[in-house]
Amino acid sequence: MLDSDAVRCFRRGAVFTANIMKRLISLLVIILLWSAIRPTNAQVNVTQEHNNPSRDALYIDAAFIPGNAANLTRDLNFDGTISGHVYAQPLYIEGGPDGPMVIAVTESNNVYALHADTGTVIWSRTDIGTPAPTDACFGAISPVGITGTPVVDLDSRSLFFDAVIDGNPDKHFIYSLNVDTGTTNPNWPVNVDAAVPGFSSAVQEERGGLALVNGRVYVAYSGYNGDCGNYHGWVVGVNIDNPSDVQAWATDAEGGGIWGHGGVASDGSKMFVVTGNTFTNQGDPWSGGEAIVRFTAGPVFDSFWAPTNWQSLDAQDQDLGGCSPTLIDVPGANPSQLVLALGKDRNAYLLDRNNLGGVSTPVAQMNVSSSTLRGTSSAAYKTGEGTHFAFHNESGELRSYIINQTSPPTIALAWNVNDGGRSSPWVTTTDGTNNAIVWVAGVEDDGRLHGYNGDNGAVIFNGGGPNEIMSGTRQWNTGMVARGRIYFGADNKIYAFKVPTGSPTPTPTPIGTPTPIGTATPTPTVTPTPTATPIPSVTPTPTVTPTPISTATPTPTPIGSPTATPTPTATPRATPRSRPTPRHRPSPPPRP
Repeated sequence: MLDSDAVRCFRRGAVFTANIMKRLISLLVIILLWSAIRPTNAQVNVTQEHNNPSRDALYIDAAFIPGNAANLTRDLNFDGTISGHVYAQPLYIEGGPDGPMVIAVTESNNVYALHADTGTVIWSRTDIGTPAPTDACFGAISPVGITGTPVVDLDSRSLFFDAVIDGNPDKHFIYSLNVDTGTTNPNWPVNVDAAVPGFSSAVQEERGGLALVNGRVYVAYSGYNGDCGNYHGWVVGVNIDNPSDVQAWATDAEGGGIWGHGGVASDGSKMFVVTGNTFTNQGDPWSGGEAIVRFTAGPVFDSFWAPTNWQSLDAQDQDLGGCSPTLIDVPGANPSQLVLALGKDRNAYLLDRNNLGGVSTPVAQMNVSSSTLRGTSSAAYKTGEGTHFAFHNESGELRSYIINQTSPPTIALAWNVNDGGRSSPWVTTTDGTNNAIVWVAGVEDDGRLHGYNGDNGAVIFNGGGPNEIMSGTRQWNTGMVARGRIYFGADNKIYAFKVPTGSPTPTPTPIGTPTPIGTATPTPTVTPTPTATPIPSVTPTPTVTPTPISTATPTPTPIGSPTATPTPTATPRATPRSRPTPRHRPSPPPRP
């Protein structure tokens, strides 16, 4: 038998060993947890319009619990000074040598990288070229330079955008800059007129956000305000590693502009746009307008959907493509992978994005607005109540609709509030489904940000005080979220707003429900009038599924190399430019 001292020694050794094992296990758990968390906190980037290729405008940021969002304030120490009018959303890029950057572009053809914390200039390009003093139809955008939101390829650290350069005639150039230094990448820019047969910058406008899908950058074009000249809806695709590889698609008929702020949407392999009115005669076949159009890489025409009354919409200038498409997944619905279009006819159309169906009735259709829908992008988000889409209409009304998980899916109103302005909404959520807040800006109205509960429309953020007013805001524009901040672009300035959480909070990939930061939940200051959520009884069945006409698939592939001059110089005018004559329409509604 062991004596008592030996027993005590043995027990002490066992306890010591057990304690060591516990500490090792705890350390191992910490290491595993850190390994799981670290990638989500490593880097946050907003590389494109509305954050995601689907154009859903969803931002996941744990800092934006309601209590924090209710106390959002403008960061008065953020400089943000730039030069020019701004219609494009800012971008947020990390990983560069000078710290996190906010990228901003203006109609003066100026490009800026601002430090994301201070708003001071890291680099700028003010030598891209003189913008056109006005557009072909003397529209509202003046001057015309960089309108659409750029896109960034993180692998190559490249920024892409489309700029109009003044000349006789004006020219569209697609640029690629090093996002860390602002220098023009080799073999860029691409002179679109030279690279794409039939393309005429004189009558083509570029409004929508650029898309980057599998190594190709896609740019969508419309006409100018007033339907001047023989413009078409165009989608141009450029190989980012070989910019001499340019492909394009255009509507067969004149018109068919791609007007929406979101531009090209993608599911990761295929691209989607929505086109506007074409100029057709009664009995003409469908030729590209009033449609959701799907492309494979290139772009190569793949499929389309158009409503059965597309020609009536043409005749009334009721563009289906006044707003850009949003791709929405609704688990439990059949079909569940959808694409949303909002028309100037005030209807929402839901389509099976894997089976568009040609000229036919949609999967679901509903009159969703009290006023015209045009120019903007919608947002999509999920809450415990279901899958929503939200939009801002012409009269400043913000609405949110639920897509019911039925077969086929149906649409029902969740809530609506009166909110001035014409911005495109965006959404914050703390983990992908919880604490959804729908944000809009009072552009060309009160100049304030407004935040609403994503489930019921109750006010979360009411605009703040005098310091939170923004000046020079422009229609269609939208905000961007990164690390506990909202950034918004306006004339001559990028504004930064922050939640009261101390250090910036990273934006995680949704891997579960995070621990809330604080517990305050504001009492709504305004109670909207929710509308009952009837489930529409319409269950449309496609009736016609024609094969797309062969002439609807032009895919010119120019072989020549684009202009490689990094800073095109404007050609001085000796005489004023000739102007296309606007098309005559009886009392036409204004363009999107």
